[in-house]
This record gives sequence, C-alpha cells and structure tokens, in this order.
Amino acid sequence: MNPILVALDVASAREALAMADALRGTVGGYKVGSQLFTAEGPDIVRALTMRGDKVFLDLKFHDIPNTVAGAIASASRLGAWMMNVHAAGGPAMMAAAKAAADTAAAGGHARPVVIAVTVLTSMDEATLRAVGVDTSPLEQVVHLARMAQDAGLDGVVASPLETAAIRAACGPDFLIVTPGIRGGAAGDAKNDQSRTMTPDEAMRAGASYLVVGRPITAAAEPRVAAGEIAAAASIED
Repeated sequence: MNPILVALDVASAREALAMADALRGTVGGYKVGSQLFTAEGPDIVRALTMRGDKVFLDLKFHDIPNTVAGAIASASRLGAWMMNVHAAGGPAMMAAAKAAADTAAAGGHARPVVIAVTVLTSMDEATLRAVGVDTSPLEQVVHLARMAQDAGLDGVVASPLETAAIRAACGPDFLIVTPGIRGGAAGDAKNDQSRTMTPDEAMRAGASYLVVGRPITAAAEPRVAAGEIAAAASIED
C-alpha cells in the first residue's frame, strides 16, 4: 500500500471530498481528524469508504476503558480502516480498545488497525515538563510505544525523530504512523510542528505510514505535490 495518508483537515465534506477525488490514486488513504469529523460527523467517513478509500479516523480516544471500547466498536461499524487512542490512557484502556477491534472482526466487520498516540509532534521537552513529564520526548515516546505493544495494539503515532528508536524497541512488524513530515519535497514551512523530518528520511528511519497535510492540501497543485512527496519517499505510483 502507498504509505502517504493525507490529512483532510478542512471545514466541510464538500472540501474533503473534492480533495480526496483530486488525489485518489496518488496517495494511500485519508486522515479524518477532529475538525472535519466535528463539522460533518460519521457521514464523511461513510462517504469516503463508499468510494473505496482507506480512512484513518484520527480522534485520539482517551477515556475510561469501557467508553473507549464502545468508540472503537462504533468506528469499526463506520468502516474506518485505522483509528487511534491516546497511549496516556494506560494499559487497561488500550487493551480494551484492542479487544473491541477483535470483537468487531468476529462480528463480521473488517478488523480495524488500532494505534496509540505517543507524544504530539507539536510538543517539545519544555511542553512535556509543563504537563508534569520529566523525561525527554524520545524517552517518553519509547516508553509509551512499549506499553502500547504490550497492550496488543498494532502500532503508534510518533514524530519521525523517534521512529528509529521505536523500531529498535518494538521490532519490524510494529506499525509506526508518522506525522510531522516537512522539508525536502514536503516544503520547509513547519507550521505548528516541532519535531519534523523529510519524507525520505522518515521512511529510512522505519516509518510505516506518513501523514501529510498542509504540504499537500495547501499546495497550488495538490496532486503534483502528493506525487513529489510520494517520489521522495521512494514510492512507486
């Protein structure tokens, strides 16, 4: 599968579907996050999946285990291919998410890929200290990745700067979804990302999927930009 996942961080279904239609065939799938989902609700996920698109539902579930399990079950029925929880919710919450994904598969739905968010790419060491975490971003990310793997999840979301360390700690089959793709073919504007890497660097470090938003969606020619980023990551269209 093409590992480029485009973040559809737009305000309406009309914009999202137009962008998805323009990019289809050059990317591997689309990320639906809080902005679009809050504006349009579950129907946007259904609309994309009915077109045959893979949807990464990026709602970062973080609640008590039973509530998160219910959210995973609901997202599975929508047809979302991948979804995430916050690793900071702890082992029991992540295990409940994994069990809900397994139950969805047993009930006739495709088993979703469930991954855990480690440390947001907008956060640096000072931000972690501000919320009471005294370790470095790298140490915290690897700690949370190991915890997610122990809970049975399929992988994690982490910045490209931690990808190699996660790969070393968690092995070759653990999925690493990498936002914070900037530089090279992805352009130099960091926006609100603090820990970034170019597409080819991130793939060489061991990323499984690259989440790319504004370098594609804000480009003058999004399809051209997507193709250039795919080529930089050594992806054959």
